Amino acid sequence: MSLERNNLGGATSPYLRQHADNPVHWQQWGPEALEWARERNVPILLSIGYAACHWCHVMAHESFEDAATAAVMNEHFVCIKVDREERPDLDAVYMNATVAMTGQGGWPMTCFLTPDGAPFYCGTYYPPQPRGGMPSFTQLLHAVTDTWRNRRGEVDDAAASVVAELRRSGGALPAGGPPVDIPLLSGAVASVLRDEDRDRGGFGGAPKFPPSMLLEGLLRSYERTGAEPVLRTVERTAEAMARGGIHDQLGGGFARYSVDAGWVVPHFEKMLYDNALLLRFYAHLARRTGSPLAHRVTAETAEFLLRDLRTGAGAFASALDADTDGEEGLTYVWTPQELTDVLGTEDGAWAADTFSVTPDGTFERGASVLQLLADPSDDHRFAAVRARLFAARERRPQPARDDKVVTAWNGLAITALAEAGGALGRPEWVWAAQECARVLLTTHLVDGRLRRASLAGVVGEPAGILEDYGALATGLLTLHQVTGAREWLDAATGLLDTALAHFPDPDEAGSWFDTADDAETLVARPRDPLDGVTPSGASSITEALSTAASLVDADHSARYAAAAADSMARAALALQRAPRSAGNWLAVAEASVRGPLQIAVSENEPSELARQARRLAPGGAIVVAGAADSTPLLADRPQHGGAPTAYVCRGFVCDRPVTDPEELREQLVAD
Repeated sequence: MSLERNNLGGATSPYLRQHADNPVHWQQWGPEALEWARERNVPILLSIGYAACHWCHVMAHESFEDAATAAVMNEHFVCIKVDREERPDLDAVYMNATVAMTGQGGWPMTCFLTPDGAPFYCGTYYPPQPRGGMPSFTQLLHAVTDTWRNRRGEVDDAAASVVAELRRSGGALPAGGPPVDIPLLSGAVASVLRDEDRDRGGFGGAPKFPPSMLLEGLLRSYERTGAEPVLRTVERTAEAMARGGIHDQLGGGFARYSVDAGWVVPHFEKMLYDNALLLRFYAHLARRTGSPLAHRVTAETAEFLLRDLRTGAGAFASALDADTDGEEGLTYVWTPQELTDVLGTEDGAWAADTFSVTPDGTFERGASVLQLLADPSDDHRFAAVRARLFAARERRPQPARDDKVVTAWNGLAITALAEAGGALGRPEWVWAAQECARVLLTTHLVDGRLRRASLAGVVGEPAGILEDYGALATGLLTLHQVTGAREWLDAATGLLDTALAHFPDPDEAGSWFDTADDAETLVARPRDPLDGVTPSGASSITEALSTAASLVDADHSARYAAAAADSMARAALALQRAPRSAGNWLAVAEASVRGPLQIAVSENEPSELARQARRLAPGGAIVVAGAADSTPLLADRPQHGGAPTAYVCRGFVCDRPVTDPEELREQLVAD
């Protein structure tokens, strides 16, 4: 393979393929590219982004598509392009370096490295001409080249200093924190509630990202304590997001974040992980409170996933872009005249009032993002208007879809669809979750090890990381609980056994690395225990281990439970000091302090007793239904009097078996 040309055409990442026609001689990350930099004695220009990133597209158009800029890049650097979603390990390492050098990070990320991969200068977006105190991109390229050639000692010293800091700051969370118990969780919840924006929902100021995991943790806290202020916080944020512009009022699903504090104007990309996590939360809220809004948002979010992100094979694509034909929001925003053009004068005016579309607009050039600040009084008219607007919108140019299938994010989708479908009586969602799981186990599991992603059925080379194992195992365990099928339990335990063999820190009990012990060696081995926009690998694998411990035989159970307990103990400091960055940890801990709660329904056919258990079980509870002795949790648990029988246990303490759904309700409400 010649390296003196662009080599992205065969990539399994749509983001990389978007750059295959650039005049830049882009390479994929790998030993060949690094060796070429050594042979040429030039630095590496590493550009990291993702397909739905607006400013990534801007910099690509301004600089990477420009022949003169590309000539400078090709002459003085080995240029490597990375999809952060396909290589989160590389993204984590070099984002930490960027933040350390500049105090902030983001995408596109632009890093200059030695041929050994050590960063010596990092930044984000650079304009084609000097702007606002920033140098132009070509000025930066010439300055780095001059420094490399004439002050090489300074480069080497800077690189060594950065690498040392990356390794120092990448240590495990300190051991010896407080016990993970009710006082710790109460303190974490109180701290989160103090940060609530009570007027507009959410936490903190703009930009606002959907705090899906934090809301799930708070909802579980409410279920345990009955504390109404906690529920009010959850409901305020859930309603604000559902009624705001961040929620697609016509097509369902949520955008990645709101640029303002009121959830009005989104950054329009729609990510699989956000919508999977939000589907799980809204389905939980719907069954706990009966909220019609939560039920509607749940159904619309599931419909969005199945309609817009499901691939032909049955897995889920990563995202829809923020831009359409280079313009952000083009597909989604409306003016009053556009509403009238589609609906006519009377319905157009009604829709403008219903969706807060004003002459001045809430977005750009007098256009508005649709909001639904109150439920309309005429449900039939609303449904008809919404359908006509959606049909008209479908005729507009549409954002591109990133068809990359990411293991972890699909695991989140499996969990959400199976959990929501099982609890709310939507078997088609459970079926879709099973189809997705089969695709991942067939395509992404190679010689017993997970790969990170695939495209069009072709699996990529990058290895799966800890979050891939944790999220997929959790999804498979959810499927086992909902369907009773042993195949999902067996597949999940296989993943957990592999994770336990390759990801723990052998010197720090309960601490995990995000890459396997036999993965590619980078300048630092990434490890981030805090939750971000997705669950951290550590919290995700802890959730899976804790769940599996209640579902497997005694020998495996003890091993999984011990690993989960060690991991949870490490998270105590995060829950104590940074609970807003520990949303999934809070959810997992809330389930843990309840025992966890286990409900086993012995039945020969699907029963109302099992349906009642799934409706009423608090978040994180273990619910299994099936024939006696069909799974470890149903061992020696027969039906009483030939009727379906529920066994409710909290840890090692069990209530008396019951056959009446109302008695089961009383046991669970008393929990």
